[in-house]
Amino acid sequence: MARYPTLFLALLLASPALYAGFVTHQLDAKTALLRLLIAVPVAAVMLGLFRMVTRGYGKQKDEQAKRPPEEGTAAAGDHEPLRAEAVAGEPFPQRRSADNE
Repeated sequence: MARYPTLFLALLLASPALYAGFVTHQLDAKTALLRLLIAVPVAAVMLGLFRMVTRGYGKQKDEQAKRPPEEGTAAAGDHEPLRAEAVAGEPFPQRRSADNE
């Protein structure tokens, strides 16, 4: 809860109250600090939800690449269609190191 991003977001959320409390004196200083105290757990919940939503981002491709090929699927030497070929239905020219020689 006391991570730096949490505290910075809490300062950002409570900045109008802090400005009104300490610069323009339109708000009592205790009220401004109380709003900062309330902003800290609110910021922690907001960042926690954001971390929860983005936790699995990008992991799906890595997990599929690490898995060994299943039975009945194309082996390393077999021709495996590219995405463009699967979508368009036409063969997509593949570049190989032997083509460059």
